Amino acid sequence: MPKNKRLSSLGLHTANGNDPIINKIVFDSRQVEPGCLFAALKGVSVHGAIFVEAVLDAGASAILTDEEGASILTDCKIDALVVRKDARRALAKAVSLFMEKQPETIVAITGTNGKTSVATFCRQLWNETGIEAINIGTTGVEGSWSTSLKYTTPDPIKLHQILYKAASEGITHAAMEASSHGLDQRRLDGVKIKATAFTNFSRDHLDYHISYEDYFDAKKGLFERVCPKGKVGVFNIDNKEIKNLADFYALNNHVLTIGYNETADLVILNQKFYPKNQDIRFSFRDKIYQKSINLIGAFQAENLLMAALLVISSGQQESNIFGILEDIKPVRGRMELAATRKNGATVYVDYAHTPDAIEVALKSLKPHILGKLIVIIGAGGERDEGKRPLMGAAAEKNSDFVIITDDNPRNEDPSSIHQMIKNGIQDNSKVTVIADRAEAILTAVDLLEEGDGLLIAGKGHETEQFIGENIFPFDDFEQASLSAASLDGAEQ
Repeated sequence: MPKNKRLSSLGLHTANGNDPIINKIVFDSRQVEPGCLFAALKGVSVHGAIFVEAVLDAGASAILTDEEGASILTDCKIDALVVRKDARRALAKAVSLFMEKQPETIVAITGTNGKTSVATFCRQLWNETGIEAINIGTTGVEGSWSTSLKYTTPDPIKLHQILYKAASEGITHAAMEASSHGLDQRRLDGVKIKATAFTNFSRDHLDYHISYEDYFDAKKGLFERVCPKGKVGVFNIDNKEIKNLADFYALNNHVLTIGYNETADLVILNQKFYPKNQDIRFSFRDKIYQKSINLIGAFQAENLLMAALLVISSGQQESNIFGILEDIKPVRGRMELAATRKNGATVYVDYAHTPDAIEVALKSLKPHILGKLIVIIGAGGERDEGKRPLMGAAAEKNSDFVIITDDNPRNEDPSSIHQMIKNGIQDNSKVTVIADRAEAILTAVDLLEEGDGLLIAGKGHETEQFIGENIFPFDDFEQASLSAASLDGAEQ
């Protein structure tokens, strides 16, 4: 583990000049040990400053807090107090200096959808060229070593522990997802990022962000604050807002663009679709390429090519990377083929849980399907309610039949969630509600005729379902496979 350090060496200075030795950094009062720095930050319900007297009794050597925390601590005697306007950013920077080690090459991906796929594809491309690499995000840490994660972008202490361990074990490359929550809460500040990417942008997380604009501003933080100068940015310029950001970023950085837009550096020229793969034709630097890739959906081709640009911009040869696109495997729960019935009908699982993601997923899947396209959707409880009817509308518009079911209702009434989704659907003959997710999947698989396709949207890679205060094991991929096997077996 890293050596003990003076508080000042972490970029933190007290008003009275005291400069204690720090042996650990924590923001959870239950983890306080003698000699540590405690970051008293504002939480969801309380401010961490209310725990300061207890952590001082437990032996904390220094306190970092914001102006609100300082106002709470006016009557508290603290030998080493650091007050910063942006205490979260100061914490992230301090942890980076304390932990010291990071992989030499780190890329970060933000966007509403596609972050996990791009990060995973980056790691696979590096691994295919013999490089020790990991991806960090929604599916945990994967690659040269693995572990589970609670959040897409871990808190800065956990994140830098991961980066330290990776670097210590000889892992030189890492691709990480930069969520809007993580960026807003300064979790990535202090990470030495070489290249960044912005996949796409649409409505999401408005239960956390106060507006659509606030959500975009959080994403912009990766480019304006975390990586402001001298970096490489890869942007999908089919989105106007992202194109404008790319133009701004290009003032101080090298920019590569991708899209169907003919002005992009990498232009996707054509795609041909099959039930289990697709052919792509694209141009880059005045050269035409045509490849067959084992991915479903037009958007996954975009994600793969964005990953290729990230890997190329961070040091790999263009010819080498484009030469191994055919070796890249689908990402768990991202437009993943889960089952094929005996009649040839196919079942796919995808993480799509926003109106835009559902629309894109269905539009991308349709060319792979000759028959009718069925979709199963739900919405998470205690999350943005406004997107629910929009999800229903997107599902109706882009499929032949919609089955509404439970996602993770949590402590919200599932029937209310179902109705909100159904409110966005105009034709009642195209929709049914089957609350039990396992029953919904079995019913949908049973409806599939020759050439049909089913998309099970919403949970993707997840293997648990949150109902009330209970957590139940549930895997869409497994349930789809079991349903197809039992139905085809019963028909023998």
